[in-house]
Amino acid sequence: MVDGGKEVNETKFDGKGSIYARNRPSYPQEFIDFLYADIGVNANSIVADIGSGTGKLTRLLLERGSKVFAVEPNADMRANAEADLRNYDRFFSINGKAENATLDDCSIDFVTVATAFHWFDKQAFKAECRRILKKDGKVIIVYNSRDEESDLVKCLYKVNEKYCPDFKGFTGSGMLLRHDSAGFFSDFFTDDYLVKIIENNLVYNERGFVERSLSSSYALKEGDACFLEYVKELSSLFQEHSMNNELVMPNITHGYVGTV
Repeated sequence: MVDGGKEVNETKFDGKGSIYARNRPSYPQEFIDFLYADIGVNANSIVADIGSGTGKLTRLLLERGSKVFAVEPNADMRANAEADLRNYDRFFSINGKAENATLDDCSIDFVTVATAFHWFDKQAFKAECRRILKKDGKVIIVYNSRDEESDLVKCLYKVNEKYCPDFKGFTGSGMLLRHDSAGFFSDFFTDDYLVKIIENNLVYNERGFVERSLSSSYALKEGDACFLEYVKELSSLFQEHSMNNELVMPNITHGYVGTV
């Protein structure tokens, strides 16, 4: 993949598939209900879940009966999805990219992208969506976004900034995904697009909170310099903000639906 002309390393999540599967949040049932009640997704729909990772969104679509091609370039993430979703007859795992999904022309009713759009070459992905989507097919983009106004999120930002050289900010936060920002999706969607915003606060125990942080692409891995210090500060942050061994992470789910 490329992003802004720079090669994106598809091995960034190597070794993180299991920790990602355990601790990354899923998406609220209210959002899935919205897709099936208001957008037209149904049990007969054929969906391409692009950048599907360990299958967080894929599972929710399969549970509603839809046929899902889960397209993921990272072997570790893909293997976790295959192990978890192998009992679904309408699940198909594809070793492909956003810009080359390896699916047939005009074969897909809906393209979904869950917390992955930022990795894609936007215009190349748009062209691929146009190729694989049937007439009037739609693209659905969804993100779980930390609430930037939260004291906890501000503190977590500082910890990652201190220890993680690749940290550039939280995915889904800031100007990137605010629907009233300077048209981040305006050169992707053809016409006006729908926006769905749902409060989706997350609850973690200490292990879950630490591992959620470690599942990020920018996070230090075991063996990296300062890894133990990084984990210690994450644990301290949990202790500072938790109550009865539970921490509530303010989180907002943003959904975007349109045509390309």
